[in-house]
Amino acid sequence: MASVVALGALGVGWNTQQRLRVLEKELVKRQQDSQGEAAQALLLAKQAQDASREAGARVALLDARVSEAALQRTQIEDLIQSLARSRDENVVADVDAALRVALQQSAITGSTEPLLQALQQADDRLARYNQPRLERVRRALARDLDRVKAVGVSDLSSLTLRLDELVRLVDELPLLAATESRRAPSAAPRGASAPEAGASGASWNDHLVAWWDAWPVRLWEEMRSLVRVARVQQPEALLLAPEQMYFLRENLKLRLLNARLALLSRQYATAQADLRDAQAALERYFDPASRRVQVASELLKQVASQARQVSLPRPDETLAALAAAAAGR
Repeated sequence: MASVVALGALGVGWNTQQRLRVLEKELVKRQQDSQGEAAQALLLAKQAQDASREAGARVALLDARVSEAALQRTQIEDLIQSLARSRDENVVADVDAALRVALQQSAITGSTEPLLQALQQADDRLARYNQPRLERVRRALARDLDRVKAVGVSDLSSLTLRLDELVRLVDELPLLAATESRRAPSAAPRGASAPEAGASGASWNDHLVAWWDAWPVRLWEEMRSLVRVARVQQPEALLLAPEQMYFLRENLKLRLLNARLALLSRQYATAQADLRDAQAALERYFDPASRRVQVASELLKQVASQARQVSLPRPDETLAALAAAAAGR
């Protein structure tokens, strides 16, 4: 019995060992299979990641191409609309653009000349076109032309040229101090020519008598030339030293140049103040009897009267008529 039991135990142990070996082999096999599947999964994941990156790049490229196609489509539609516009719309659009550009040029230059030329050219073009539906625009153009012509705008180019001429004339204007300090030319003695007239036939005694008779007259004329009495409206103008005369002329030039710069920068109030100061200096320190001073004073008055701030007119009526014609009304 003991042998049978031992044999049975040995058989059960052997069978169990065999089963353990089989299970061990199965576990090893399954472990190897799982490792292979994990490696394959990693490979597939990497391939999927590469594929997703490539797909993302393709999507970005497609988006760029779609945007480009949309832009091209918009440009083509604009081109088609531009080509599809009628001749009337082209004329209206060109006239409107020309007027707006001329309005900007007039605002920059301070002159109505660009706006006048644009209005006149627009009227001539519409007259040649001769379209009945644009007659309202022509009537508006005529009214705006009359309104622009009625506005007196300062011609800055002519005003600056006059100021340049005044600056050049300053050095030639006679100062009141220099004029009054000159000595008046003395008249010739009344008896001075008698000895010379009869020098050929008169004796030495006659010459001596004639000289003695003319001596008091000659002395009186010399004394009269030393003193001159005159009425002066500006006494301080006679007290200028020679170096002060130089600085006075330079100061007057600076006033005129400042007025010129103020006119070019459209600062009319500053220009008027400088012109008033220059006019006051001209009347106070320079000789009013001089023809050059009178000419300079007249030029200053002309510049001061024309250097005025004037609001530039706008062709609003014409622009409104053009907008109505473009809208088809």
